Amino acid sequence: MRRFLVDRASIENVNVVQQEAELEPPPNVVNEFNPNEIETNELSNILQRKDLNIVNAMELVDVVKARSGTMRESGWNNFFADVQGFCVAKSILVPNMDDEIPVRGRSRAEGRTITNLHHYRAEIFYVAIDKICVEMDHRFSEGSNIILDCFSCLDPKNSFSKFDVDKLARLADIYHADFSDDDQGTIRDQLETYVLQVRRNASFSTCEDVQSLAMKMVQTEKHLVFPLVYKLIELALILPVSTASVERAFSAMKIIKSKLRNKINDVWFNDLMVCYTEREIFKSLDDIDIIRTFTAKKSRKGHLPRNFI
Repeated sequence: MRRFLVDRASIENVNVVQQEAELEPPPNVVNEFNPNEIETNELSNILQRKDLNIVNAMELVDVVKARSGTMRESGWNNFFADVQGFCVAKSILVPNMDDEIPVRGRSRAEGRTITNLHHYRAEIFYVAIDKICVEMDHRFSEGSNIILDCFSCLDPKNSFSKFDVDKLARLADIYHADFSDDDQGTIRDQLETYVLQVRRNASFSTCEDVQSLAMKMVQTEKHLVFPLVYKLIELALILPVSTASVERAFSAMKIIKSKLRNKINDVWFNDLMVCYTEREIFKSLDDIDIIRTFTAKKSRKGHLPRNFI
């Protein structure tokens, strides 16, 4: 913009060009004001993990919302000081916050101006934080928070201190398609019996999250004794809190089912999806063991070479 204005000086009045140039907001600093980094790295990382911990996700969501509100109310001065220090270190021009600039989106002929302080604080800083808060409220709505709060009661830490029969029984009503009327009538008694038994069982004291709890349930065959509770644990493990895993699945679908392979049946397609999305696990398997297992399922016309047997 400055070079363009200088080129115009050979045609137009130099003083007019200089006056217009003084009204332009300094372009060097605009991109340096980035309030999007408000301690959201931890939340972003945990939501992209495959072994998602619902309890940690719930706590971080509340923390990020609270810190975003705090930063909007009283975080401008500290944030602006950090940006000034960065600009000085990188030799970037820092504008005078009291200087006036024309209102963006308005004709210069109207003569309406605002200060740099208003532009950077109200039109950039506040707007960026408001967009983050709106997006957080959209992705983690009241209904979603209720479901997450109910599932967090399965946390086995501190001898199942967060266990709440009422909240967990409410999940049977929310997921009514997975629970029959009889299940909804008996799940409360099963939850009460379950929590008493696992608290007395020393082997469950080592569980740290829902994943380890599910594994321990299978190892001790408690998933057969408490099938409704285990179904809640399964629902908690497949809960799509994170969009990252869902996006990975859709990306895999586009790779597997292409225009040349558009007649794959659902069973075969599901098997391929599992192999692709969990490819790190399948890489650790021995190909010879897979071949032997597949061959041993039934007799076949062809026989494996001797070195495979």
